[in-house]
Amino acid sequence: MYLHLSTILPCVFLGAYLIGFKKGTKLHRRLGMAYMGLIFFSSFISLFMEARVGPQFLNHFGWIHSLSVITMTTVPISIRAVQRGNIKRHQRTMLLLYFSGLLIAGGFTLVPGRFLHEILFG
Repeated sequence: MYLHLSTILPCVFLGAYLIGFKKGTKLHRRLGMAYMGLIFFSSFISLFMEARVGPQFLNHFGWIHSLSVITMTTVPISIRAVQRGNIKRHQRTMLLLYFSGLLIAGGFTLVPGRFLHEILFG
């Protein structure tokens, strides 16, 4: 749980910076690689975390895990798009990743009964 949190928290700030500031610079590319590595790894870690709220599939997975799969699919698609020069696709997939993988999933972590809710409000 703490490993997931320690890898996803920097992504909130890195992603916001990458969305809000100049694109295509050396700094953007370096921070982007760090962001994609962290968010992919964090999504992978989350697959090992049991869903504790809502229905479960196979006594482990919940609906929240679908966002991990989306993230783990979006990262390579976005990397491939930028390597091929398809900047529009890269931008769209990165925005999808940030809003679905971080903001929506992050919002779900604040639901009562979830780990982060307990830490912040418990």
